[in-house]
Amino acid sequence: MKRSLMLVYGVVSYLLFFLTFVYSIGFVGNLWVPRSIDSEPTLPLGTALLVNLGLLAMFAVQHSGMARPAYKRWLTRHIPAAAERSTYVLFSTIAMAALMYFWAPLGGVIWAVESDLATLALNALYLGSWVLLLYATFLIDHFDLFGLRQVWNTFRQQECRDLNFVTPALYRIVRHPIYVGWLGIFWFTPMMTVTHALLALGVTGYILVGIELEERDLERAHPEYTQYKRKVPALIPNIGRRLESAPESSAA
Repeated sequence: MKRSLMLVYGVVSYLLFFLTFVYSIGFVGNLWVPRSIDSEPTLPLGTALLVNLGLLAMFAVQHSGMARPAYKRWLTRHIPAAAERSTYVLFSTIAMAALMYFWAPLGGVIWAVESDLATLALNALYLGSWVLLLYATFLIDHFDLFGLRQVWNTFRQQECRDLNFVTPALYRIVRHPIYVGWLGIFWFTPMMTVTHALLALGVTGYILVGIELEERDLERAHPEYTQYKRKVPALIPNIGRRLESAPESSAA
């Protein structure tokens, strides 16, 4: 793959991700977009449930499977190593877009907040969770995480070294602030429908399994991660505990 073509590929993959990311804010929060998670049901309940479970399974397999070192080794035998992350981003974007496009609302309300103040607070926490997620990606290296650093360095014919193991800011009080953001996105809502609960539970289950798989890989790649893991909680911040001497980590 030519360097200029690889750069275009990386930039296009990122832009498609960003557009899908912005749309998903409205989709999950029932804000601004014409079709959201709680739109009017159009399929029979059983059919809708099977469709949604299939979409969640597809997303989990793609998102976690393509992140495994064995898959990366296989993929980079067929494409340049610098394009591997952009390929992951592209396929993750396709999976996310497909989930939103084919998602089948189920109807049914589990809880609904009636207070205007509580609604405002939950919506603020929802949007704040998106901000947290995005901020956490910049703490470690947003452009590396989404493949732009790799294709840019290749375009400039510069060596693209692996990032050092760092624990900046939030990563000193919780190991996975990106996942904390995702959990807030799916659970902070003024109206929890059956549809929303299915998506929230599915994503939560994926995150818990994904953490185990991801940390297994991190401990193999970075021996110091084991010490970091002992000192810093995974998802629930413990503000009182300080990471004093542990190495810095790039875990997401």
